[in-house]
Amino acid sequence: MTTDTVKTIPSGRWWRIIPPTILVYIFSFMDRTNIGFAMAGGMNESLSMSASISGLAAGIFFIGYVLLQVPGGHIAEHGSAKKFIGCSILVWGGLSILCGFVQNSTELLIVRFLIGVAEGGVWPATLVILSHWFPNAERGRANAYFLMNIAVASIITAPVSGWIISNFGWRWVFIGEGFISLLLIFVWWPLISDRPEDAKWISPEEKAYLIETLRAEQAELKTERAPISYKALFSNVNLWRLVAIYFFYQVGIYGFSMWLPSILKGLTNSGMTGVGILSMFPYIAMVGGLYVFAQLSDRSMNRRRYTAMPIILFGLSFFLSTVFKDQVWVSYGFLVLCGFFMQSASSIFWTIPPLTFPAEVAGGARGIINALGNLGGFIGPFAVGWFRTSFDSYDAGIYFLVVALVAGFLLTLSLPANTTGRERRAELAARKATA
Repeated sequence: MTTDTVKTIPSGRWWRIIPPTILVYIFSFMDRTNIGFAMAGGMNESLSMSASISGLAAGIFFIGYVLLQVPGGHIAEHGSAKKFIGCSILVWGGLSILCGFVQNSTELLIVRFLIGVAEGGVWPATLVILSHWFPNAERGRANAYFLMNIAVASIITAPVSGWIISNFGWRWVFIGEGFISLLLIFVWWPLISDRPEDAKWISPEEKAYLIETLRAEQAELKTERAPISYKALFSNVNLWRLVAIYFFYQVGIYGFSMWLPSILKGLTNSGMTGVGILSMFPYIAMVGGLYVFAQLSDRSMNRRRYTAMPIILFGLSFFLSTVFKDQVWVSYGFLVLCGFFMQSASSIFWTIPPLTFPAEVAGGARGIINALGNLGGFIGPFAVGWFRTSFDSYDAGIYFLVVALVAGFLLTLSLPANTTGRERRAELAARKATA
């Protein structure tokens, strides 16, 4: 199918599939990260928690998060991602409300762990849905639009959470935002479809294009002798390389996002409403970063380059924010720049597993990568809290995060050649030569 033909295909999938996935993950991300505002807004004092225990409470979510990653990806690929995510919405929303009623740190740790379990399969299941609706040539942009939910969630969470805490206290952050999460089921269930074959609203042209293109992509993967069983998958070096990259990346992302309100409070001496407003701008910048790098990646098809570049620039910006901390607004500018680069690699990174593994194991591969990689989401917040308690400063914790990001960058450079877009560029050159 030629490029000109593709341009004439109806694009209903962009308007029907992307918005509900964005909306669901907005509140999923909000319910996992609003604890950062609660930590800065009085929860630590109320529950008598040290900085290291606070970091543990922020990070323990990701221990629970591991449990349903592989089952969630497998169920989504071989069953119904729509039903799986629908059930997850109801469970995590209820647990998020419960988080507002905890009376001590032990209860908080238990509930945060259970929220992690409830949300654990949502990410791989959503990526499976996107892989069923968007061929490789579109997947970088589709993933980027989906990942913009993180920026939107944070833009909303920052001022709203700051305002709620200032006026009602930290408990209402969990109660109010958890209740809104429960309402998502009324958006998700009527709008989403698992596959083009299941959708009644899709045009015949769009359905035929998607079925033909996705089937051809899977056939090509099988001819390249990619692993077609979980036993072969676990012995594949590329799986563990992707796990390690994602692990180091998540150390940096969640170390930054969970402690940003506290870092800003110490840097600017602002109240919680001011911290909420200042926290918005790194995430506003994130929208631009996601768009720019997704466009560059889809244009060149060089997934390796445009995964590596944002990771190292994120680390450099975070390092410079500490170097210039005596110049408050220069330091803050670098924190905003962190936001621009922070998630830009994610949308591109998640185009790599479908290029590397066939559909039989791709859902499970995503789950393994996300499960083990997201343990970095435990290490990052906990490490910053531990360094804060041990050295009475955030600097050592930030340097730890920067080292992790550098490690992720170096590993990304070792990804195989099929992630550099060489085959795609050769194909386009051949088309031009025969045109």
